[in-house]
Amino acid sequence: MMLDSARRQTAPSARSNVPPFMVMDVMAAAARIEAAGGKVVHMEVGQPAFGAPSPAVAAVRAALGKSALGYTESLGIPSLRARIARHYAETYGVPVSADRVIVTTGSSAGFILAFLSMFEAGDRVAIANPGYPPYRHILTALGCEPVLIETDAATRFAITGEALRAAHAKKPLAGLLVASPANPTGTMMTPAALAALIRATEDEGIKVISDEIYHGLDYAVPAETAVRLSENAVVINSFSKYFCMTGWRIGWMVVPQALVRPIDRLQGNLAISVPTLSQIAAEAAFEGRVELDAIKHGYEDNRKILIEGLPKAGLSKFLPVDGAFYLYADVSEFSGDSFDFAKRLLEEAHVAATPGVDFDPVNGRRFVRFCYAGSGADMKEAVERIGGWLRAR
Repeated sequence: MMLDSARRQTAPSARSNVPPFMVMDVMAAAARIEAAGGKVVHMEVGQPAFGAPSPAVAAVRAALGKSALGYTESLGIPSLRARIARHYAETYGVPVSADRVIVTTGSSAGFILAFLSMFEAGDRVAIANPGYPPYRHILTALGCEPVLIETDAATRFAITGEALRAAHAKKPLAGLLVASPANPTGTMMTPAALAALIRATEDEGIKVISDEIYHGLDYAVPAETAVRLSENAVVINSFSKYFCMTGWRIGWMVVPQALVRPIDRLQGNLAISVPTLSQIAAEAAFEGRVELDAIKHGYEDNRKILIEGLPKAGLSKFLPVDGAFYLYADVSEFSGDSFDFAKRLLEEAHVAATPGVDFDPVNGRRFVRFCYAGSGADMKEAVERIGGWLRAR
């Protein structure tokens, strides 16, 4: 009787029953190999191998010891919000009021705030398949229903206005989340394609969130911001990728004026405010563009190493490598189970990659994602190891 009572009291909620983010499991397995003395080439985590730009580090050092680091305003330090607003004028030629900018604890908190402020429990939100796993996991945990819309090469693996309208006609959608450059594919939408998709959302009354965390890391065409295309769009961005500040856990949102106060209330209750030191570093990071652009050029070199080297190693089928720092490769010639393929690649060749089933529960068994945010030497070594491993199979 007491045992049954204890089980009821400690039983996890149904909403917590979301799949793990598999890339974290790959990281842990790689760490175990390294702890045993092995050398792993890390291509699993979407994380720059470089640290925050020097102006960000200098600003934090200057701030330490000056005064107590207390809470900031829930929406963020005003000067940082103003600097982010200025970024839109400088980068995209789009004026943005600082009042519409909200600082968040990474883009992850931005998604939670966006979903909570925009949708009710039970609402259906469309996302591209393949796509970033926490989109659907967070939506599920919050009681919403993620709706996967299949994409293919004909649309550069992006949702089209036609596909969105068809899904909405079948069963109404409350929202759409779109990403360009996208994770895991690294593909991008053209400005015209993004504009057409946003027009479809406005025609159908569907709320739209644009994930722009890989902006700045575009190689094929310039990335377009939804801020230019609609005042109703919610944009989420981060200092993690282009700015190389993953561990600082800081991002931002640009939202319609009507959502500012609701998100202010949510942020104040859920987090009080974003870490002060991270906000100080983020504001200064905008002054590190020379360093950051040099890192981006390194990614371009790594991209070339993989595009040219992987076909010679045996992996000749992969999606267009437009932006971000990912290559999504078709491994079906060698395995029908990407999880097993990635597991054996790690154990036998000591190359860590993420199985496609993490990103695509439908067709992901055919694909593996490689992140090329490391050093050029690591990319060359990865190609050699993968080629040797495939030839030995």
